[in-house]
Amino acid sequence: MSKGISATPAVRILKEQKVSFTLNPYRYEEKGGTASAAKALNVKEHTVIKTLVMETDAKEPFLVLMHGNRKVSVKALAASLKIKNVAPCTPEKAHKHTGYFVGGISPFGTRRPLRIYMEASIAFLEKIYINAGKRGLLVQIDVKDLIRILSPILVNVSI
Repeated sequence: MSKGISATPAVRILKEQKVSFTLNPYRYEEKGGTASAAKALNVKEHTVIKTLVMETDAKEPFLVLMHGNRKVSVKALAASLKIKNVAPCTPEKAHKHTGYFVGGISPFGTRRPLRIYMEASIAFLEKIYINAGKRGLLVQIDVKDLIRILSPILVNVSI
């Protein structure tokens, strides 16, 4: 591991699961999002996967994995879940549910297990960059490892 980079819960999970991964630190830019991370790492934003914390209308939290250059259609997502509404969590609720701060939320090593929905087209990528549990730190992994560890439910909800 690189000097000065502490092991986050996400990194510990990847090690426990014997995943081959590469840590990619970059200068975090407040509100820069995946575009900033992709530019800093000189990779396509489509391969930078964001982890969004959302809630059902019954206030049940869950995660959505989406391409960095796409948005989630909350209407299509609610329809996929066969419920009326879904909405993004506030940063405070996202931290409460995951143990991570917005800008550093990883689907690995969340405070408690959460259902995970993933945009289906992500499964067709070979390698992805996803948050390693800390702002300014992405991990490059094989998408097959992500699927093996997280068992996400595939959905088609991108805009």
